[in-house]
Amino acid sequence: MSAAGEDPGASISAQVAQRWQAIDPLLPEPGAMPPGCGADLTVAGADGQPVATGTCEHWQVPPESMDLTWGAAHRFQLTARLGGPDVADVLGRLLSLWQEHLDGVPQARDEDTAAVVLWPSRDIGGIATLLRRGFAPRGVVAARTASRHPTTGGPGPATGPGRDGVQIRRAVPADVDAVTRLGLETIRFDAHFGGVIERPSTAAALRQEADGLLAGTEPWIWLAERDRTPVGLLYAERPEDAGWIAPLVRLSPVAYLTLMVVLPGERGGGIGADLTARLHGEISAAGVPVTLLHYEQTNPLSVPFWGQQGYRPLWTSWEARPASVIR
Repeated sequence: MSAAGEDPGASISAQVAQRWQAIDPLLPEPGAMPPGCGADLTVAGADGQPVATGTCEHWQVPPESMDLTWGAAHRFQLTARLGGPDVADVLGRLLSLWQEHLDGVPQARDEDTAAVVLWPSRDIGGIATLLRRGFAPRGVVAARTASRHPTTGGPGPATGPGRDGVQIRRAVPADVDAVTRLGLETIRFDAHFGGVIERPSTAAALRQEADGLLAGTEPWIWLAERDRTPVGLLYAERPEDAGWIAPLVRLSPVAYLTLMVVLPGERGGGIGADLTARLHGEISAAGVPVTLLHYEQTNPLSVPFWGQQGYRPLWTSWEARPASVIR
């Protein structure tokens, strides 16, 4: 406790909340810190009072899990709460404490590991520090509010043939092969940018996930077909399935756009925009105020496309791979 009887943790959270709301009104109130591994990650100011706290979570991803495709097999994630005006200095000191902790964790020296910091995309005060310490921006959590609209092009018709005779329809259980095949196209393309890894178990895990989604009533999964041949896919999670990502944004409930792909020979013709418009129509009808998705920061197709569809960066995942490369 401080001399005035104030809880330093509450004071730091209040400062974080004030800074986040000033830079991005879509950011949530700072929630409770996750339990972490028990490492003491506390930075003190000149007066000896805490100015930053952090927790480190250790994740070992199950070998047959779909989540293994989306990153390293063993992940160490820092949740940081920084008070005071000098974000760069305080973050640097917190990262030093974290590095010392990870130096004592044998698993952190393995190759298939990552040290992860999920950082608000508009909180630019910490970016130079993260770069200097060996982190690179990998994935982005982007948000689209219900009031946002695409900046280019217009959607095709709601039913019947779309652009150049392409038909968009809701997927059914018999489409599991097509959904799996097109999903793998996305994973293989994103693997070029370092965040996604196709594993031996990826195809089976993706098929199992698709089977479960397609078994639901009117799943948010659509196929774009030309001459009955699938050339594009989009699938998303309704709010009741997207609770895992809901704490990252202030608005609720939340929809999550899981995956969207258009085959290379069909790109640039508006099929992706039509698929996205179909989902956005469902989301609007359901009264959902915000939709989130992930894309790779260095993907030259995703960055402009999702911006055109009304999405903008909310959080950036900064990673050091392997975890031992933190400087």
